[in-house]
Amino acid sequence: MKTAIKPGRFLILLVLCLLILVSGYWAFENAVDREDGIRRGLDIAGGLYVLMEAVETEDREVDDDTIERAITIIRNRVDELGVAEPVIAPQGDDRIRIELPELEDVEQAREIIGRTAMLKFVGPDGEEIVTGANLVQARAVRQPEVSPTPFVSLEFDREGAVLFEEATREFLGETIAIYLDDEKISEPVVRAIISGGQATIEGDFDFEEAAELALLLRSGSLPVELRELESRLVGPTLGQRTEEVAVYAAGVGLALVFLFMVIYYRGAGVIAGVALVFYLSLVLWALNYLPTTLTLPGIAGLILSIGMAVDANVIIFERIKDELRSGRTLRSAIESGFQRAFRAILDANVTTLIVTVVLFIIASGPVRGFAVTLFIGIVCSMFTAIVLTRLLMRLAFKAGVIRSGAYVGVKI
Repeated sequence: MKTAIKPGRFLILLVLCLLILVSGYWAFENAVDREDGIRRGLDIAGGLYVLMEAVETEDREVDDDTIERAITIIRNRVDELGVAEPVIAPQGDDRIRIELPELEDVEQAREIIGRTAMLKFVGPDGEEIVTGANLVQARAVRQPEVSPTPFVSLEFDREGAVLFEEATREFLGETIAIYLDDEKISEPVVRAIISGGQATIEGDFDFEEAAELALLLRSGSLPVELRELESRLVGPTLGQRTEEVAVYAAGVGLALVFLFMVIYYRGAGVIAGVALVFYLSLVLWALNYLPTTLTLPGIAGLILSIGMAVDANVIIFERIKDELRSGRTLRSAIESGFQRAFRAILDANVTTLIVTVVLFIIASGPVRGFAVTLFIGIVCSMFTAIVLTRLLMRLAFKAGVIRSGAYVGVKI
């Protein structure tokens, strides 16, 4: 039985659809903003990828604790470089994977990551006085009235302060050599007994070099030697081009899917298209505000979840068509179709969710990004298909927009 369009309900349906389309556009504009939008991974934003291997020596054993301490120290150094969203994670038993997106000074980062920063003060007798283990603070200082060149101000702990005071008393008028990674960087003359744990490193360097030295000392010494196994630089132009191609491919695929749905399911296909826009809005907002990083495998997971979202609508509409062919009324067919489709949608999506959770637990790097994006996409697609598509179909029927089985692709 055909019904006339009801203006009031039709207006509600129209306004709701327009709001969904506007939210989709807003979500997309926010997502593609390279400053405040979705965080991009190394393969999209560009940057530095380094794979380091811990080298075991006679006096230093490589174990889980050693790797964790090395990761903590590297993270402290990277944080002071101001790199946004770095990835520093163990890989296997003795390797560390470092990804630094949107990096400005690659060579500086590579040097700071790998340097051991072993600091020691050595007296003229060749004996070690204090080491970096006694260091509490290190900072670069520029004071022309004290020194014509910038220097590094050091502060030792209580034990280091006592040892340093005793050494300056013993070697008054002599030199104390300062070594960093077994390289002599300064050899000041002791002109007074230094108490209170304060010392300086003076050398022929500018303020930037002094700040970098202070950073290394402040971050601490690596607990084990790290050897660079692999490193590669991803240019931001290449990454941006790759992102553009991926977005273009996703847009073309989405348009083709929407066209297929409209041709095959008529009015119901239009509703499915609107629901798909809402689904994409949910996913983009989730990726923007959750602590996730979008990578190229993540974009692949997003595109795959689009297909699964469409598949859920196909299941629903095919169930509705089956109900109509069995002689049910349109309203009854819509309600029964959703009920029958619910179990199939739930089973298919829950099994995929289980796989994404397992993949997230056992995988690392970009594969984990794929699992996260796919998980978010599946959850959003389930909500969209089960809740929003049903709401829109009910509104369309009550508004008189869907009047017969022909509006869902059934020839009666």
